[in-house]
Amino acid sequence: MAEKRDYYEVLGVEKSASIDEIKKAYRKLAIKYHPDRNPGDKTAEEKFREATEAYEVLSDAKKRPLYDQYGFAGVDGTDAGPGGAQYSHAFHDFSDLFGGMGGGFGDIFDNLFGGGGSSFEGGSSSRNAGGASEGASLRYDLDISFHDAVFGTKAEIRFKHNEVCDSCHGTGGASGSSRKTCPTCQGTGQIRRSAGFFAVQQTCPTCHGTGTVIDKPCASCRGTGVLEKSKMMTLSIPAGVDNGKRIAIPHQGDAGTNGGPAGDLIVVIHVEEDHFFERESQDLYCAVPVTMAQAALGCDITVPSLDGKQISLKIPAGTSNGKLLRIKNEGVPFTGSSRRGDLYVKIVVQIPTRLNSQQRELLEQYLRLENATTTPQLIPLSSLNR
Repeated sequence: MAEKRDYYEVLGVEKSASIDEIKKAYRKLAIKYHPDRNPGDKTAEEKFREATEAYEVLSDAKKRPLYDQYGFAGVDGTDAGPGGAQYSHAFHDFSDLFGGMGGGFGDIFDNLFGGGGSSFEGGSSSRNAGGASEGASLRYDLDISFHDAVFGTKAEIRFKHNEVCDSCHGTGGASGSSRKTCPTCQGTGQIRRSAGFFAVQQTCPTCHGTGTVIDKPCASCRGTGVLEKSKMMTLSIPAGVDNGKRIAIPHQGDAGTNGGPAGDLIVVIHVEEDHFFERESQDLYCAVPVTMAQAALGCDITVPSLDGKQISLKIPAGTSNGKLLRIKNEGVPFTGSSRRGDLYVKIVVQIPTRLNSQQRELLEQYLRLENATTTPQLIPLSSLNR
């Protein structure tokens, strides 16, 4: 017989691992090496037993301290002894072991059972036959301009959703029809899917959990109780909405079944980029070019705002390239408020690439007056306005 491996090594966890980490590690190994997924594979079966044995000890508040102090000798005589792991013990709290996995729970069983070959049998249901179900929520992606996102707008949207069938008023049955017990689940609304000692309860695929089926389905909706229809509506986009914003419109999604409420329509906003303005939270940024002389001597310029008006801006003498100047309250409105962010103007000092003779002469004269050194000293990058 091969020498037994350390239980922590088997599960691939540290000795300081929490119970949740131990459960997670065992869960992964149990799914990978389970005999139902590896029929006839002795190596996989042995790894499954080895992992189960390790889990039985390390998940037990009494056994784990004994194992930590005395090793295998501390747990001899228990049902975690050599080759003695019992499946019934390992899965005595199956819901605890695989609980908290959200939507991944069903996926694990689909993988475990291979998506087929399992037996089906009726099971108990916590859902009343004919119970109402809420309709699905729908997503609509809406593209709007940068300007409309900042100042708000109204948008016409057209979408398709399921509405209650006009012919059967949502019952799914033709005139004079009746409901009978579902032959698949025998009226429980649930089926039990099992393989070996694993079992999971699922909604019946025939009656969708209602426990009954209609003997004469509605000809218009074919028994579904709903019909797909196109709808147009006007949506108000608030000022200041940002890219990726989700707007929920209640009860405009798919209609519910058996009198259940409709789902919501979720509109996702996609804001197009602007050629000149950029946005950061509630502030706007743009770049304005000035000449060397304007930057050196200072001047007054006009800056176009996003809404088209002209704003006066004073350029201080000695303004350096990349300098940010702030214009208050010309940014993006705060949603539901009269307050607005600020507009930041980045000064871009343009260096002339073509000079006429008079310009060159004046610049050469200035250079002589400036008496600039040809061996400048380095200055810290942190001192620059970048």
